[in-house]
Formats: sequence, C-alpha cells, structure tokens
Amino acid sequence: MWRLRRAALACEVCQSLVKHSFGTKGSLPLQKLHLVSRSISHSHCPTLKLQRPQLRTSFQQFSSLTNLPLRKLKLSPVKYGYQPRRNFWPARLAARLLRLRYLILGSAVGGGYTAKKTFDQWRDMIPDLSDYKWIVPDIVWEIDEYIDLEKIRKALPNSEDLAKLAPDLDKIVESLSLLKDFFTTGHILVSEVIEASDLLLLLGSPGETAFRATDHGSESGDKHFRKGLLGELILLQQQIQEHEEEARRAAGQYSTSYAQQKRKVSDKEKIDQLQEELLRTQIKYQRILERLEKENKELRKLVLQKDDKGIHHRKLKKSLIDMYSEVLDVLSDYDASYNTQDHLPRVVVVGDQSAGKTSVLEMIAQARIFPRGSGEMMTRSPVKVTLSEGPHHVALFKDSSREFDLTKEEDLAALRHEIELRMRKNVKEGCTVSPETISLNVKGPGLQRMVLVDLPGVINTVTSGMAPDTKETIFSISRAYMQNPNAIILCIQDGSVDAERSIVTDLVSQMDPHGRRTIFVLTKVDLAEKNVASPSRIQQIIEGKLFPMKALGYFAVVTGKGNSSESIEAIREYEEEFFQNSKLLKTSMLKAHQVTTRNLSLAVSDCFWKMVRESVEQQADSFKATRFNLETEWKNNYPRLRELDRNELFEKAKNEILDEVISLSQVTPKHWEEILQQSLWERVSTHVIENIYLPAAQTMNSGTFNTTVDIKLKQWTDKQLPNKAVEVAWETLQEEFARFMTEPKGKEHDDIFDKLKEAVKEESIKRHKWNDFAEDSLRVIQHNALEDRSISDKQQWDAAIYFMEEALQARLKDTENAIESMIGPDWRKRWMYWKNRTQEQCVHNETKNELEKMLKCNEEHPAYLASDEITTVRKNLESRGVDVDPSLIKDTWHQVYRRHFLKTALHHCNLCRRGFYYYQRHFIDSELECNDVVLFWRIQRMLAITANTLRQQLTNTEVRRLEKNVKEVLEDFAEDAEKKVKLLTGKRVQLAEDLKKVREIQEKLDAFIEALHQEK
Repeated sequence: MWRLRRAALACEVCQSLVKHSFGTKGSLPLQKLHLVSRSISHSHCPTLKLQRPQLRTSFQQFSSLTNLPLRKLKLSPVKYGYQPRRNFWPARLAARLLRLRYLILGSAVGGGYTAKKTFDQWRDMIPDLSDYKWIVPDIVWEIDEYIDLEKIRKALPNSEDLAKLAPDLDKIVESLSLLKDFFTTGHILVSEVIEASDLLLLLGSPGETAFRATDHGSESGDKHFRKGLLGELILLQQQIQEHEEEARRAAGQYSTSYAQQKRKVSDKEKIDQLQEELLRTQIKYQRILERLEKENKELRKLVLQKDDKGIHHRKLKKSLIDMYSEVLDVLSDYDASYNTQDHLPRVVVVGDQSAGKTSVLEMIAQARIFPRGSGEMMTRSPVKVTLSEGPHHVALFKDSSREFDLTKEEDLAALRHEIELRMRKNVKEGCTVSPETISLNVKGPGLQRMVLVDLPGVINTVTSGMAPDTKETIFSISRAYMQNPNAIILCIQDGSVDAERSIVTDLVSQMDPHGRRTIFVLTKVDLAEKNVASPSRIQQIIEGKLFPMKALGYFAVVTGKGNSSESIEAIREYEEEFFQNSKLLKTSMLKAHQVTTRNLSLAVSDCFWKMVRESVEQQADSFKATRFNLETEWKNNYPRLRELDRNELFEKAKNEILDEVISLSQVTPKHWEEILQQSLWERVSTHVIENIYLPAAQTMNSGTFNTTVDIKLKQWTDKQLPNKAVEVAWETLQEEFARFMTEPKGKEHDDIFDKLKEAVKEESIKRHKWNDFAEDSLRVIQHNALEDRSISDKQQWDAAIYFMEEALQARLKDTENAIESMIGPDWRKRWMYWKNRTQEQCVHNETKNELEKMLKCNEEHPAYLASDEITTVRKNLESRGVDVDPSLIKDTWHQVYRRHFLKTALHHCNLCRRGFYYYQRHFIDSELECNDVVLFWRIQRMLAITANTLRQQLTNTEVRRLEKNVKEVLEDFAEDAEKKVKLLTGKRVQLAEDLKKVREIQEKLDAFIEALHQEK
C-alpha cells in the first residue's frame, strides 16, 4: 500500500510541474520528473518515452534558455484519486529475459573454469603409478588387458573443452572414487601377500614366541592378519586347534577303560572323524600358505630385478646379511691376543657323519651345492654359507668374482668341484681335516637371511686312510664353534639309526646344557617310520624325552630318497607328500609346525636374527675397548713411528729395494772391470797354471812350448773359458746386488725389512738367466785376444812380469802350506809351541827328504817319476825302517816337484825383467828365452778384454733385466699373503695389524648396527 501511495503522490507532483512550466511551451522533460515518477507508468502521459538522465557537472540546476539559475520547486499537496495505468509488460519481459541469459552464460563460463581448475588440482594430486606397477600382483594387472587406463586418461577432456561445456562434477567425483578404490584394493592385496611371508610357523601356539617374527608387535599383527587371505588362515588355525583339543578330550575319554571303549564305539568313530577333519584342515592350510609363499617369492624376485636394473635410479646398498657376513669374514682372519673373542652369532651345523647335515643345508639353500659321497667323509673343513635374497639364484666365493648359476646343472657341478678342491687344498699333508674356513655366499629369491657354518661330521672310530688325530681334531673344531655363547647349534640326528649310537648329542649337551640355543633336527623320518617298531619312539625324540640334551625347538625333516641326482623341487614334493600321508601327523604324534625344512629354515632364521639383535652391540663395545688398549700400547712402545700394517710396510720395503737396484747402474765402469778381472783370474788361475803353463814348461825348446800353449789355449777357449767368464760375471752381479741390499743405511736402516730383502734377492737371482748369445760373442773375443803375441812397449812387459810373479808366488805359498800340513810342524814350532808330528806325517817327512835328495842330484828332472825311481825311493825308506806305499810317494813327489818348479820359474821370471830387448829381436843370439812371460801377457790381456766386454753387457742389459725380475718378484710377493706374514714379522708388525683389523671390525659393526636399527 505504501508503494501505491507514494506512486500516486509522485503523479500529482508531475502534474503540477506540467501545469506550472514558467511560461515555457511544450511538455516538461522527463528528466525533471521525480525519481519515483520516472520508474512507474504515467497514465497522463501515455506517449512519454523513458530516457536516461544526463550527467550533470555540478549540483546546481541550469536552464537551457537562460544563464540564470532556476528557482526551487515547491511541491503541491497530493491529491488522491484514480490514476490511469500505462501498459509496458513486453519491454519488462524482454529486459528480464536478457538479464537471465547473461546470468546463465556467466555462471556457465565461471563454473566451467572453476571445475576445470578443481579437476586439474585433483588430477595432479593423483600419483603417477606407472613406476609402481610392479608392486601389484600379476592377478590385478590382468584387468589391464581389457581396460587401457592410458587411453582413458588421454580421452579425458582438456582445459579448452571444459571451458566450453559445464562439466558434470558428480560423475567426476564418482569416477575418481572408483579409481581410488581400485588402487586401494590392489595395495591391500599386495600388503596381504607381503605380510604372508612373515608367518614363520604353520600351527605355532601363542606361547611359542621363540619362532615368531620380531619385526611386528603382537597386537597390531593380530589385527592385520585377520584381513583377506590371512584372516582365512587364522580362522583355519583356530579350527585346527579346536579340532586338536576335541580329539585330545575324546581320546582321553576313550582310553579311560577298556570296558567303556567297547560301550562307546561311536566315540572312537568320532575321534577318527575329527582326526581326518583335522588333517584335511591342515592340508588346506598348508596349500594356502604355499600359494602365498609362491606369490611372495615371485614378488620379491620382481622387486629385486627392478632394483638390479636401476629402475629407481639409486645406488643399491649392501644387504644387511652381506654386511654381517663381511664382519664375520674379517673376524675369521683376526688373531685375538687381547682376550677379545668372536662371540657374534652364527648357525653352527653339527652332526654325526652321514647324518644328513649337508642335505639339510642344501634344502635351506635350495640348491645341491656340496660334494656328495656314499658313506665317506666329504666335509673336510668348515664351510661358511651366507644366505641372502637376490634377483637370481647364484653362488660365489669370498675371494673370487665368478658367479655360479645354481639353476644350471653344469654350474652346480663346477661349484661342487671347486668346493672339493678348496677343501683338499686346506688340508695339510698328513691330516684328514682342516680348521680353515671356506666362505661361500648364496643369493636367491625367497631365501631366509642367515649365516650357517657346516662342520665336519663327528666320527666314533678312525678308519684306515685317516690321520690318527682325526677324531680329536673334529671334536676340537666343533667345540671351538659351539663354545661361542651366541652361536645357534643346529644339531642333526639321523632318524634311521638307533638313538643310542649318536655321539653328537652328548657333545651338544656339554656345550649347551640348558638348551637355550640349540635346535634339534631329526632327519630321514621316512626311513625311521618304516624301520622303527614303535612310532612313539619318534614322538619321544621330537618331544625331547629320549635324549638327555635339551633344545629350544625340535623338527622332523625328510631330505630325499637317498638319490644324489634328485632335484630340490623333487625332494620338497616328496617331503610334503610323505608328511601329508604320514601316520605320525594323523595320530598327532608330530605337530604340523615341527615338520618340513621350510618351517625349520623359518625358525632358524628367526632365532638367528633375535640372537644378533641381542648381542651385536655388546660385541661392538668390546671391540671399542680392544681398540683403546691397542692404541695405548702403540703410543707407549712406538711413539715416533706411524702405524704401518703389513701391507704398508711391504710397500715401503718395495720402494727401498727398487731404489737399491737402480743404484747398480751408478757403479763406475772401472770398479766393474776390476772386480770382474780379479774374479775371473781367481776362477781360471788353477787351470792356467796346472793345465797350460806346467805342461808347456816341461818341453825342451821354445817352439814346442809355444805349440803346446796354443793348442791348450784353443781347447780351453772353445770349451770352458766363455762359460766360466759368464758365471763370474753373474756371480759378480749377485755380489754387488747383495752388497747394496744388505748395506746398512745408518739411522734410517730398518732391520724389519732384512728377511724380505734377502728373500727378494734370492728369488730374483734364481729367476735371472744370462743371455744365451753372450757366450758365443765372448768366445770370439777371447780367441782373438789370446792369438795376439805382440807386446808393444816395456810397460806392458813389466806388467806381464809382475802379473806372472804374483801368480807364481801365490801358487808357491799354497804349495808350502800343503807340504807343511803333509809333514807336520818343523823343529822350531815343535820346540816353541809343543807340537808333535803324527805317524803319517813322519812317513811323509821321510819321503819328502828322500825325494829332495833326488832333485838335488838332477834339478832338470821331469815332472813325473819313473817306476824304477819309485821302487828305489821305497827301498831306501824301508832300509831306514819306514814302510811306505807307492801312492804316498807320488803324492809327496807332486808337492815337492811343484815347489821346486815354482822356485825355478820365479828365478827365471826375475832374469826376464831385462829381456824386453831380446824379445823385440825375437831372442836371436841370446840364450834367454822368456816365452812364459809372453804367455802370461796373453792371459792378462785376455782377462782385461773379457772384463770390459762383460762390464758392457752388465750395465747395458743384465742390470735392467735384474731390475725387471725384482719387480716381478715383488709383485708376486705382494699377492702372497702367507709370504708377507712369513717375511715381515715382529711385535711392531703384529701390533699394527691388530690395530688395523680391530678398526675395520669396529667400523663394519657400527655400519651394521646402524642398518639394523633402520630396518627395525
């Protein structure tokens, strides 16, 4: 109503304005009407057109006819009454329709842009799952064959299409929800499959916590395992336990009395039915678990292959078990002298010979990797086997880079042969077994991570072909490994033989009397079930009631039918088939979690890692203390020396030896020639005097003398002289090399290298061989030197005489010493030193005196005695009461005549000092003949030329070849650890070695502990 009243009032105002227009003709413009009047229909002005008011530049109103301002209007009173209504509904309808179009179009464009932006944000939030496709099992990706998600993604509209059309947001949200549910389902399935691998036992009770996985809590594990397939497994386990309880209660009621048993035949049938149902449930449970393990194995293999190919573009770290195995390898080489024993856990496999230890290990490693024999000892030294996961089933040794593919039979045969060769190499001569360990790494998908040590089988009697101490050696090796308080003892017992014949159980019970770290394994259960009359005996063994030893767990396994050619898969199928049909399980003598090697490996792995987590930090602390002790001892004993271990000391000694070899090239040529000439004359002087000079001097004239000398020199040069010269040169090189090697270096000399240098010198000389062509060239040079007889000057003549006098005087001195030793001391020594002659010396003295009388009678007597002369001397001695032998007369004559000849030759040499003038005239018109001086000049010149030739060959060729040999010897020694240990010894070396080992062990332990904490 108030709107109608206000409109009526506005109309009255308009009418009054029209009537009082201040003398202006025409109608009043609409601009001057009231604002309310302009917005409604005017019945008085039907032809009035609506126009928008013009903008004014100021608040004051002006007229178009005058410059004067208009007068303010006065409103007349409003008169109420009927007003005619104007009709403009088409215009109003059109305006409203146009306004609605703009609203719709603007809303569509804005909403489309907002939806496009929201969708882009959602699409960016969805992760790119192409790199994680390998996580989802193959079952899920079968959908990918029918639905191409990539095409669907490409078919989605882009931003331009979304800007044109308003999207259906509800459908987009629904599609994204379906996609999210799809990937969530795949993730849940993968999680269930992966978690299935953490089930360590098939039917373990809640109280058996020793074989539970340590990485998951009990409460969260129960909640998680009740989903999907694992929930079904838990339900099956509960059903099995309920059936077992019902069977026990029914069996107890059935065995109360024989009379009740007759009356309750139906109870017996119920028991049988419950047992059959229990067995069926166990088989179903086993099949489900096998399927899960198979899928888990394939998934793990796929993951490892992706990592191996670098899908994630990251550097792969060492696995936890590989890091732990490296620590054990370093510890095996460490000789603890500070009471720091190796107490790190490992699984020690012990058992009687042929009890099936190797077969159990092969089932755990899933490959036939060990040598096999029928009843004979095959394991002759400990074998450390490190099991770890990997994309491929391979094996490799610690000190070799070759990988053996365990899926190929030829590689398996080669691996077994290599293990057998290493065992025989470790066994020393006269022994049967060895304590040296062979380290082997086995990788493969689905393998349980652990470190096992296979020990030689315990024997009761030493048979023929074995060392007498074989039994004691095996016991000592087994005790050494089992006395480790953190070692897990895997005791293997043959189930096919009588338990009373077992030896290993007593040994294990001594090492672990409380059974806190022992796992008992009964092998060959299939044979035991056939041969044992009472099956309850097997039950007593598994329950630990038959043997005095105690154990953490008891297992029964079957390791094949005894055929060495059986594969691991065939053995596993046979084992599963046997236990499914075995009466031991049907009659509840054995529990399902106590059978098969699969359950055994899971349990052993769990115990191993539990023991590792409990003890590794304590071991790390003990090595820290050992390191502190070693560093303190080094600072107190060797404060000014660096801590050089054996390898570093060897490198230092190597550099010193090479420097000393180079020093050979700095020896002066004069020094080489003097040493060579002197050594060569010492080697050939005896031959020259005895075989050339003395026979030639016995001739009657100079022509015969020269002819004899030329012939003998030619024979000597062709056969002996070059070889003797090369030997002399080689020995001279050795002596000089040894002199440089052993020469003290003053304060810098380190006697710790003496043994090494001596060994290098001997080995280098042994390997060095003189050039074979040297003798041929040297023979020609020596022959030409000896052919020359021309002495050019007096200086050379005097040098030859001096050389001859020295040679003859040396021989005369040797001859005098020989005669003195033959006849004993003379009268002066007998009186002054109270020495007496022996009977033999007296005989020699009488014979010498008799022979000297003969020489005085004939000073030109030949060198040999005639037979009649020997008879005369013997008879003369017999007349004086001296009985002599003809051979004694000849020996004495040789020395007596030699002395006589050398004195005559020295006298003749003194006469020839003035004979150079006659020599130049070829001794014409002279009674003096000095052919012997010419001979010694020829020998002297030959020695000088030979020494010069050998010196050139030494400095140009042989020294370099010797240096090369020394380098080769040092390289060989560097690779031979035993040689370095033998040659570099002493407290200082051992202390540095211990420091290096302890530091390495501590660093590796710290890295392993850090990785272990990260895995938790």
